[in-house]
Amino acid sequence: MKQHRSMTRREVLLAAANTVGVAAMSTLARAGEDASTRTIPVVPGRLQVPWRRREKHGDGLRVVEETVEWQATETAVIVCDMWAEHPCKLAEARVARMAPRMNEILSLARDHGVAIIHAPSSGMKHYDGTPFRERMKSARRSEPPVPIQRWCYLNPKQEPPLPIVDDVVRAEGAVSGCDDPNALAHPNHDRHEHPAIQIIGYDGVSDDGQEIFNFLEQEGRKNVVLMGVHTNMCVLGRPFGVRQQKYLGKNVVLCRDLTTRCTTPATNRPSATHAEWNWSSSTSKRSGARRFWARV
Repeated sequence: MKQHRSMTRREVLLAAANTVGVAAMSTLARAGEDASTRTIPVVPGRLQVPWRRREKHGDGLRVVEETVEWQATETAVIVCDMWAEHPCKLAEARVARMAPRMNEILSLARDHGVAIIHAPSSGMKHYDGTPFRERMKSARRSEPPVPIQRWCYLNPKQEPPLPIVDDVVRAEGAVSGCDDPNALAHPNHDRHEHPAIQIIGYDGVSDDGQEIFNFLEQEGRKNVVLMGVHTNMCVLGRPFGVRQQKYLGKNVVLCRDLTTRCTTPATNRPSATHAEWNWSSSTSKRSGARRFWARV
């Protein structure tokens, strides 16, 4: 059996360990039981995942840092709204900076046997007829345990108000929270996946919550990682986002290093730059999602 190795920050989270050369026979047997439903080959890879989570401790919360092991073929990554263009142009610049690094991580995860789902919302017309789109549409239907919502708003019964102001609209039709100096409406922006991110192999493309749930169930994926933009908006609220995956009973985590927020630091609370404000730590605490943690 190979020794696990420490990963560099660039390799980050998902591929946080080398694939183990052999897996327990019981694991292979379980994989064989549902192999007939799967379209992605079942492999014996395991991931060693360092993460940070919060749990109740008395009247407050405490931070727990630990390393857990996942089966790669029980894991999927959903890439949220990494569009080629964005209606907020400074957000578009942050996406462009993040996309090459994200592609590297997705490539490593894919090699380990992790399923990759690209979800550039409202961009499905660009992928009609491709095997990536058809793979999601043809996934065997599964009945969700709870309704899949068109948008999952903050649920005050389960989470307190978010510690941020992100609903300021500075021009008609502009994205709320946009930090452009002259925020404008950009209704016809390109909703292809960012060109720096490959869609390849057994990847899927969908922005439909039911399709994505069908695919996750068909492929036996109980661990779901969210990355993309924006943590305080689409990553939380989309029908495939953190809240919905939590409601569906998935083991949800947020990839801290590969997400960003949408807000205006100059006018909104808290007054902090995008670099200073680690949004994912607040989001994971409130939404019920754990988060990956990269060692600096």
